[in-house]
Amino acid sequence: MPVLSGRRASGSMVWMLRLSKFVAPLLLAPLAACATASTPDEAPPPWRITGPLQAITTADGTTDPAIRGVWKSRGYGRLLRIDEAGVTQFEIGEACYRPASSGEALSAMDSVSYRYFRALPESKTAIFQLLRGDTNVVFDRLGALPEECTETPATNPRAVADAFLDAFERHYAFFDRRPPNHAMRAERVNSAIRPDMSDAQLWDALAGYMDGLSDSHTKLIGEVGGERRRVQDGQGTTLPRMRAAEGGETAWLIGLIDTTMKELGETGHHTGNDRIMWGVIDGRVGYLQVFQMGGFTAREDFGSEAWATAEMTEFDRIMDEAFAAFAEAGVEGVIVDLSNNRGGWDKIAKAIPARFTDEAYIGFTTVTRGSGLPPFPHVIEPAPGPRFTGPVHLLTSDVTVSGGELATLALRQNPRVVHAGATTRGAFSTPLAKRLPNGWLLELSNEVFAAPDGSVYEETGIKPSTALEVYPEGAPVEGHWRAVEALTEMIASY
Repeated sequence: MPVLSGRRASGSMVWMLRLSKFVAPLLLAPLAACATASTPDEAPPPWRITGPLQAITTADGTTDPAIRGVWKSRGYGRLLRIDEAGVTQFEIGEACYRPASSGEALSAMDSVSYRYFRALPESKTAIFQLLRGDTNVVFDRLGALPEECTETPATNPRAVADAFLDAFERHYAFFDRRPPNHAMRAERVNSAIRPDMSDAQLWDALAGYMDGLSDSHTKLIGEVGGERRRVQDGQGTTLPRMRAAEGGETAWLIGLIDTTMKELGETGHHTGNDRIMWGVIDGRVGYLQVFQMGGFTAREDFGSEAWATAEMTEFDRIMDEAFAAFAEAGVEGVIVDLSNNRGGWDKIAKAIPARFTDEAYIGFTTVTRGSGLPPFPHVIEPAPGPRFTGPVHLLTSDVTVSGGELATLALRQNPRVVHAGATTRGAFSTPLAKRLPNGWLLELSNEVFAAPDGSVYEETGIKPSTALEVYPEGAPVEGHWRAVEALTEMIASY
């Protein structure tokens, strides 16, 4: 029989459920193995010597004088000009320009700008972030805006194509995993560019570069002839199949939700702006499904401090309620269902594994192509609220992508987690959003996410240790719950 023990800390019950076969200490990836360790002859990475996090814009609406000036990123192709009024972003590579913009965001990543900084000693280098706890982007201070930087860039086909190709050549990190290489793809584009070509023809030429890239984080978005267009590949097998089926993706999702809630019965909760389901199966197994890493509130000010605070507050509230209910039920194990997780905010992706550990550990690392920096370790800190440290079964599929894969990667570093289901999508990198001179938006993958041992799963996806068919072609709704029942039986067999 499992033994339930609890203790109180910071006003929240922290509880542990341990079976006799899990009494050994939790052997999680040690922080001492951090890839950023430096020798006496090496300079420490910037994040180890930086100052406190500060807002770029102060309470009176002006910028912090300490951060005003011109800053150039390492590895992201960005240049920031910060004056009293605010931040102006330039794209910098072979050319330096402030792109045209209608003021309308073309994607989530296009809608946010840098809001925070942490200065290093002597103020010659700083880390900038879009959100608290977000990716560390290192910038170096310049004496002035480079003379070649312009606010009126050329927007002819050659100029747009050059900026597009330059961005891929400098920043795309995965040609080795998604051939052919840049040179072969660029040849397609260059052979099609003509001075008198139309916007539609230019669009087709750039889209041709991306043929077969199979990377759902790399996309081209823009308006051609008054019509919004989008090029994006790498959607896996299940999603295209369900979108083409009768009733489409919506009918499928409704079926999955209805079935899950029926099976969970009176314990079922569908909450967090419809992004989370949880309950107890057969009175003995906790069930948690997260569809998206964020969007738990109805707020529309994505990326703002108020949005971030509200999202984390709501997520923590839901997790506290769910895990307290798991404790009260005395569950023998928990199923974490990320089989339909579409990604989102990395902070949520790390907050899920934080509910299943009592010790801090490295969940994964990131390094940006062209930054010259060592991998940054993303540490999973134990959540302050209720936690479960008994057996966990993680369910994934080829729908699981981005933030869902980051959570998967971090959960797999916990030896109490059994990964089951189907291989994940294989698209990890936070999209690097770059506006082309004519205002079209290019997003591409420039960050390499890896397990603490250095293993990279971009394109290949993360293969479970226990294979289960999650969304079979003939029964994509019923098959999902059969997979959940299989995991329930596994937990019951301990």
